[in-house]
Amino acid sequence: MGAAMRRIHVGNALSAFGLGFTVPYLYVYVARVRELGAVTAGLVLAVFAVAALIVLPFAGRAIVRRGPLPVLLAALVTAALGALGLGLAGSATTVLLSAAALGAGQAVMQPALATMIVDCSTADMRSRAFALQFFLQNLGLGVGGLIGGRLVDTTRVSSFTLLFAIEAAVFLLLAVVMATVRMPHSPRVADAPRPSARGSWKQLLGNRAMVQLCVLGFVLFFACYGQFESGLSAYGVEAAGISTSALGTALAANTAMIVVAQFAVLRFVERRRRSRVIAAVGLIWAVAWVAAGYAGLGHGSREMATAAFVSTYALFGLGEAMLSPTVAPLVADLAPEGMAGQYNSAFALVKQLALAVGPAVGGPMAASLHAAYVVTFLLFSLAITYLAVRLGRQLTAVQDQPWRAKSRVVARGGPATAGQTQAHA
Repeated sequence: MGAAMRRIHVGNALSAFGLGFTVPYLYVYVARVRELGAVTAGLVLAVFAVAALIVLPFAGRAIVRRGPLPVLLAALVTAALGALGLGLAGSATTVLLSAAALGAGQAVMQPALATMIVDCSTADMRSRAFALQFFLQNLGLGVGGLIGGRLVDTTRVSSFTLLFAIEAAVFLLLAVVMATVRMPHSPRVADAPRPSARGSWKQLLGNRAMVQLCVLGFVLFFACYGQFESGLSAYGVEAAGISTSALGTALAANTAMIVVAQFAVLRFVERRRRSRVIAAVGLIWAVAWVAAGYAGLGHGSREMATAAFVSTYALFGLGEAMLSPTVAPLVADLAPEGMAGQYNSAFALVKQLALAVGPAVGGPMAASLHAAYVVTFLLFSLAITYLAVRLGRQLTAVQDQPWRAKSRVVARGGPATAGQTQAHA
């Protein structure tokens, strides 16, 4: 791993640390500590998602034209200003504006860092690089949440001001670290005749494999990540009678599975077809939803229900560990030369849409329609398997099985030529 990649991974860990440091406590801070009410607190969480949806389409073009590093530095400064503003804000307007800045900055960090990984990696190390990124992101989120929880005191506004000030300092420190990264030259749209923004999106939408991957990505994030902190937890409490401590254990089991299994799973998936790995994740998550169904709809003891519910989160973690070295490198390999930033931003936009829709659909259903909730998301998991197999038919041999490439350069974008297909068959 070169010096640039090491700094990028530090950036991934620190950005996740900053996110985990404050986001779990935003609702309490706005509603109770600042006494702005539950409605304003809910709007703050909504503003995070809306800000991300607004800026991500523009972030892709900026990354393509300017490179990921300048865009990342701008996002870090914006996030730092938003975090500091939240810590000092006393009115609803200031809180919402600060939340918009923090949400926009954090949303842009993801595709910028992903594009930097693509630019600094070769095809044979890209899966490992993204697996390490996912591992460090989870580690940063967990450590940030633990330390933030130790610092906050709902009786003292100053403790939250300190929390947000530390978060702002972390983002500025990260900006300093990332400013030292020396990126290798990679082709940009600026190096060639510039198409219009509409033309670049038209080109992306004309890539059938990328469109299918975006549809698959929406279902992935909607059926799993979109349920973690809303629908699935509500289902566990309402249907399965899970205690809050058991819910915490389930979340810990998810993180523990990722930490323990990530690099063992990596050895398995590196020599497997990407489409088949994603299809296998759909089946694993289907089993997870069956376990959730037993926890809430079965007639076992409280201990058996709790064990089944914890296993649901653990199985989700296993699927996540399989996806991290698979989906992000595939997005990069589908992108034409110099367009990785556009493709990463488009996929991040799909993720944000799923994370916004998932809780809105799953939360109310899980609280009242328990059986329908489990069956619905069991079917979504099986849909993941179907969509992944279908996607495999659109991928070239090298895109689906990069380890079969004889060179270190993965062919990007578009269908393979007849010569390429024969060479890799």
